Amino acid sequence: MYPIVTITDQCRKCYSCVRSCPVKAIKVEKNYTEIIFDRCIGCGNCLSTCPQHAKVIADNITKTEELLGSGGPVVAVLGCSFPAFFHYASPGQLAAGLHQLGFAEVHEGASGVELIAGEYAEAIRSADLPLISSHCPAVVDLVERHYPQLIGNLVPVVTHMLAMGRFVKQVLGDRVKVIYISSCMAGKFEVQAEETKGAVDVVLTYRELESMFRARAIDLAALDDAPFDGREPNMGRIFALSQGSFKAFGIEADPLDTEVVTAEGEVNVMGIVKDLAAGRISPKLVDLRFCYDGCIGGPGRNDDLTEYSRRNLVISHYRKKTPYRVTPAYQDADPVPLKRTFSSKHAKLPIPKGADVKKILQATNKFTQKDELNCRTCGYRTCREYAVAVYQGLADLEMCLPHNLQQLEEERGRLIQKYELAKRELDREYGDEFIVGSDSRTLEVLEQIKQVGPTPTTVLVRGESGTGKELAARAIHRYSKRNDKPLVTVNCTTITDSLLESELFGHKKGSFTGAVADKKGLFEAADGGTIFLDEIGDITPKLQGELLRVLDLGEVRPVGGTVAKRVDVRLIAATNKSLEDGVREGWFREDLYYRLNVFSIMMPPLRSRVESIPQLAHHFLEKARNKLNKNIEGIEERAVNAMVKYPWPGNIREMQNVIERAAVLTHDDVIKLGNLPLSFAESYAEEGEEPIDLRSFKKEREPHVLRVEKKLIQRYLADAGGNVSKAAQLANIPRRTFYRLLDKHGLKGRFIRAREEEFDE
Repeated sequence: MYPIVTITDQCRKCYSCVRSCPVKAIKVEKNYTEIIFDRCIGCGNCLSTCPQHAKVIADNITKTEELLGSGGPVVAVLGCSFPAFFHYASPGQLAAGLHQLGFAEVHEGASGVELIAGEYAEAIRSADLPLISSHCPAVVDLVERHYPQLIGNLVPVVTHMLAMGRFVKQVLGDRVKVIYISSCMAGKFEVQAEETKGAVDVVLTYRELESMFRARAIDLAALDDAPFDGREPNMGRIFALSQGSFKAFGIEADPLDTEVVTAEGEVNVMGIVKDLAAGRISPKLVDLRFCYDGCIGGPGRNDDLTEYSRRNLVISHYRKKTPYRVTPAYQDADPVPLKRTFSSKHAKLPIPKGADVKKILQATNKFTQKDELNCRTCGYRTCREYAVAVYQGLADLEMCLPHNLQQLEEERGRLIQKYELAKRELDREYGDEFIVGSDSRTLEVLEQIKQVGPTPTTVLVRGESGTGKELAARAIHRYSKRNDKPLVTVNCTTITDSLLESELFGHKKGSFTGAVADKKGLFEAADGGTIFLDEIGDITPKLQGELLRVLDLGEVRPVGGTVAKRVDVRLIAATNKSLEDGVREGWFREDLYYRLNVFSIMMPPLRSRVESIPQLAHHFLEKARNKLNKNIEGIEERAVNAMVKYPWPGNIREMQNVIERAAVLTHDDVIKLGNLPLSFAESYAEEGEEPIDLRSFKKEREPHVLRVEKKLIQRYLADAGGNVSKAAQLANIPRRTFYRLLDKHGLKGRFIRAREEEFDE
């Protein structure tokens, strides 16, 4: 298992990890960033810099608990910096807590420092080239994976962690399991390397250990001190401090000495390694620690304390006497092997040519050197270094912020153009003629719309079905000060009661069966704009109460939610029912009625707008002509007159459908009376004899034949008492043919039922 895990769902590709990674061991995938473990040195920077906590330490607690419960001996070894983390408990109390967790023995890792001190002294005496200390696993990985030319410079000695693991297992046998506990993240990588496997079984961070104490409700401060096991260290306890290794190894340090130098922190370490690789410096020994503040400032440090406080705690532990259990087996133990070898683990990446880099730079609009801003927002120091990373598959073009901003600006310009075009088309479609008509009642409605439009007032639009209530709502929104915000329309009769509440107010995940994710309601979607609720009289009393809450408080609460959300929405409602009757009969709330009926607009039925019928007919003809792409010049006068005389029970909606149907049926460039439904020809004929057009015998004959045919069918059905089979026999035509005639004249359903009812009576 890799020590660092990416929680892909939490990653937002902010590139913080890319910026903080000193060796660019981060690969940018489509929706997240991923660690390239062949390049990673385990410094832990990505853990501390990720704002979304998408990079986390792989769980070693479960494995530790499995070892503790296996029945075999498990030994805990505390890293040299443990006093700087567990400042709220004494070393003895920490040892007691570890015993309560099930550890058989507790050792100090500082003893391992003293085990390798002699090896360092020998390496320094016999060195003929600059040496790099190998007790920091991150530095070792840095050399092996990124500067293999310096492998020969590494001191060929194991870390004090591995030394302790080998020492304990030599004394207690191979069946013992060793758990090393420190602030070092790179140690988790080290124990998985082929050259070092087996010495230490699990590496825990101090935070992981602390969580184990919390899970078992172990209060360290309340425990009595317990002794440590193994050898009691001396100078090894200050190894975690800056230049502490020199004291532990018996090396005299002089601030003016250029032969033995130390460096801590990413910037200083990377600088010295680069200088060594370039041959610019040649000291005798370079003691490197990748973490700032040395080992007391590792990724697992206690951030509640300052560096000064952490340093004082380590020094205080060095000076105080700590109880130890004297064990001859450890005092008289034979030396353990402390040598180790290093090998190149350099992962070679493809090297781009100049033309490849140029091509990638041009893809992000960098055509000249001035275009290369080197802003580092992508995580790379220069645009060219970033281009190389793109070529190597470590980065992608989306990481370049200036390029993204330029694209956004261009896209914004395109969207503005599209918006203006769409607005122009809407203006042309819903201009000053969005409600067509010149009769007095239509003009009165238009005047009311212009008056109420600019106000935030709630409007109730009334009228029969098909009178254009939604058009009135669109007109009100157009005249309002919210016309640059959305108009959301909802037909309350087309959605079931159980879903309408979710549609209007949204829902939380899991609030009902099928709610697999949070959903924003239409009131939220219309925030800042207008919502139009058609057929408001059909909503249930429960929804009426929720709607009243929105109108009174300006808040919506999602289904299954506990927190209300503020919304700023103007409400326009419409109904074809008498809400006053609803209040009297109890199916509509009186308080909601008064809240809705602030400003009422009555849409007149088409039968009371006779003067505007010719104008409406030609308006709908224009729409049908564009929709059907047919060249129709107009409507003949007889057809218009028939429309004027027709009662239009379906109002505007019916008229639009009739005109479109006639436009489909006509074979000429003019819609004629014969293209309209038969009911129009009959209502027209009742007013007087039709004038005969001698130019077309067939077209003039057709309406008369159809009328006669319809009356004959009706008579046969009447004589047969509504029985279709009997009527077909009386007419001496096949039953199937009779059914087709019924369909043709619209008699199949309504007329047969009427005759059957009459026959039953």
